Amino acid sequence: MPNGPGIVADSSAAGLGMQLGEVWSSLADLGAQLSDADWSAPTPCPGWAVSAQYAHIIGTESSLLGRSTPSDVDAGSPDHVRNPMGEFNEIWVVALGRLPRPAVLEQFNEVTAARRHALSGMTEDDFAGPSWTPVGQADYRRFMQIRVFDCWAHEQDVRDAVGRPGHESGPAVEQSVDEIVRALGYLVGKKAAAPAGSSVRLEVVGPVTRRVDVAVIDGRARVITGLDRAPTSTIALSSAALTRLACGRILPQRVLDGGELGGVELSGDKVLGARVVETLPFTF
Repeated sequence: MPNGPGIVADSSAAGLGMQLGEVWSSLADLGAQLSDADWSAPTPCPGWAVSAQYAHIIGTESSLLGRSTPSDVDAGSPDHVRNPMGEFNEIWVVALGRLPRPAVLEQFNEVTAARRHALSGMTEDDFAGPSWTPVGQADYRRFMQIRVFDCWAHEQDVRDAVGRPGHESGPAVEQSVDEIVRALGYLVGKKAAAPAGSSVRLEVVGPVTRRVDVAVIDGRARVITGLDRAPTSTIALSSAALTRLACGRILPQRVLDGGELGGVELSGDKVLGARVVETLPFTF
């Protein structure tokens, strides 16, 4: 059930449950291949090793199951913790950091199996019910869209850290790109300050492919179904570059210089295009 221009992924209860299962299975398979050296490798996610990525997902999914947060943990105040959500995450990272890799992976598999079971019993009405989300009060469907993106982004953190690329396409990846599309109006209009009457076309060239047009209309930038004229600026880049930029995992200038993930091709107003690329990071 797409919900706007540029959105393609299935956001039904069954679709989102399947996408979460897809990511969790991929992470479980990846985890089974990791060595102790891999487990402690730093990832592109600031302050977190590979082990922390699994701990974070265990913590969030445990909370969604109604399980208690560890109470005997002093997570301190590391520099990468910036808000109460970060403090919650860090408690799980520290608590599970005490355990050996096999024990954490066993807990990951148990928690995600329990979440799959819980999600399979939820209806469309349940997904339409009000819910807290990381972006404010919305519904449970919106929360699960964000969960797909978050879990997949952390899977890619692990893969990038240990040099095992994979899972760059599929329903969960389409949902993750959708999450960036949902933010494009804000990123182009507010952060990049695209001028009135201008438009930006985002050409995502693979493995996920997408063409998304954003136009500034009546003082507000929004994703639209299509343009009736050539875009003011066109930005072409891979889905790998787009997602890692959006997550703040790579520096925009390195992509603009062509040195990361195939670089970026700008046409039309290249100054505006470069400014949009520089403002793509919106989640860390």
